[in-house]
Amino acid sequence: MAKRPPATPSLFEAEAPRPLADRLRPMSLEEVVGQDHLLGADGALRRMITGGRLSSMILWGPPGSGKTTIARLLAQHTRYAFEPLSAVFSGVADLRRVFDAARERRRMGEETLLFVDEIHRFNRAQQDGFLPYVEDGTVVLVGATTENPSFELIPPLLSRCRVLVLNRLSEEALEVILARAEKTLGRPLPLDADARRALKAMSDGDGRYLLNMAETLSALPAEPVIDSQALVAIVQRRMPLYDKAQEGHYNLISALHKSLRGSDTDAALYWFARMVVGGEEPRYICRRLVRFAVEDIGLADPQALVQALAAWEAYERLGSPEGELAIVQCVIYLGTAPKSNAAYRAQGAATAAARESGSLMPPAHILNAPTRLMQELGYGRGYQYDHNAEDAFSGQNYFPDGMARQRFYTPSARGFEKDVQARIAYWDRLRAAKGQP
Repeated sequence: MAKRPPATPSLFEAEAPRPLADRLRPMSLEEVVGQDHLLGADGALRRMITGGRLSSMILWGPPGSGKTTIARLLAQHTRYAFEPLSAVFSGVADLRRVFDAARERRRMGEETLLFVDEIHRFNRAQQDGFLPYVEDGTVVLVGATTENPSFELIPPLLSRCRVLVLNRLSEEALEVILARAEKTLGRPLPLDADARRALKAMSDGDGRYLLNMAETLSALPAEPVIDSQALVAIVQRRMPLYDKAQEGHYNLISALHKSLRGSDTDAALYWFARMVVGGEEPRYICRRLVRFAVEDIGLADPQALVQALAAWEAYERLGSPEGELAIVQCVIYLGTAPKSNAAYRAQGAATAAARESGSLMPPAHILNAPTRLMQELGYGRGYQYDHNAEDAFSGQNYFPDGMARQRFYTPSARGFEKDVQARIAYWDRLRAAKGQP
C-alpha cells in the first residue's frame, strides 16, 4: 500500500529550533514504544494497517502516551489524507471546512483521516455534527482523549467508533526514550543510577514530559554527576494525574473504599494520600468515610461511625494540613475495624419488601386513636404496653395483617454484632414462647 510522504518543512522552518520532544517524535510505527498491544503483530491497529482499511476510533490514554503520533503515522502508512483538528482551538467553521474538503476528496476517490485532539472538549451538539460524516464514511474519525470516553462522548458517537486504550508508558519504555534522547543530544545525561530512576518516576509515564526534563538537564555540564536529591531541586516534579471532577476522582475513591473493605489499611492510606496530593477536597473524603462506616462496618463496631463523624468535625475545626491527620486516624480505625454489611443488606431487603407489599396498613392494635371514630374502628384496641409485660417484651405482631413475618437483618458473628446476634436470638425465643412466629 502507498505511504503518504511526510510534509516537507520550509527552509526557515527547518532552521528554527525545535524542542527535543518534537525532534524525537517517531517517524514510523515501529519506533512507537509502550503500545505493543495495539501495534504488535496481533494488535488491532497493526491488523488495520495490514488490511489497508481504517475504521473510526477513539484513542484513550494518559498524556504523553503517543496518541497524536500514532494518528499521524496511521495516515502516513495508509492512503488517507490527514486532517488534524484540536477541539481546544477549533469551532463550527473549522469543522465545516474539513467536512467539505473531505467530501470533495471522496468525489475524487480519496479518503480522509480526521484526527481530533482533545475530542472530549467538543460539546454534545458539536459531537452530534460528526455523526453523518462518520456514518457515511466521508471521514474516518480518530479522536484522542485523556478522559474516559464513557463519560465524555455521546453514545451515538461511541457506537460508531472503536475505543482503543493506550497504556501509561512503563519504566522500560521510558528508558528506551531516554536512550534515544541521549543519542540525539550526543552525550549521556549527568545522572547517577538513582537519579536516572527518579527521573523516570517523576515523568509519571509521560514520554513527552520525560523528554522536556531531559532537555533541561542537557544544558548542565557533564560533571558533577547529579544525585536524586539534586535532581528534585533542578527539575519540577510532575503532579500526579488526578481530575477532581472526572474519572480519576471516581477511580481513587473506589480504590480507597475497597481497600478499607478489604482491611488493607496501608493501601487505604496510600489512596487517601494520592487523593490529597492530587488536590481532592478532604471534606468529600470525610463524607465517603462516614458512608463506609455505616455500609461496611455498621454494628460490627458502632464506634466506627463516631470516629468518622469526629474526624470530619476535627477537620472542619482545624482545616488543612493539620486536620488531615484526623482523617488519617479515621482511615486507620476503619481499616482495622471488624466488617459487616448486615445493616446495608437489611436496608435493601426491607426496601424490596416495602415495594412488593404495596400499601398494607399497620395492624390496628399499634395504631394511635386520637378521635372517637378511630376508637370505634378499633384503632389501638388490644395493644400491650411492652414495659408492663414480663421482660419488657409483649411478643405482639408488628407486621401488617396478611404479611408473614420476615427477617431482614441478620447480624454477622464479628465484633459487636456477635452480641447483637445473641440479643436477637433471645427475643426470638421469647416470641416463640408466646406463640408468635
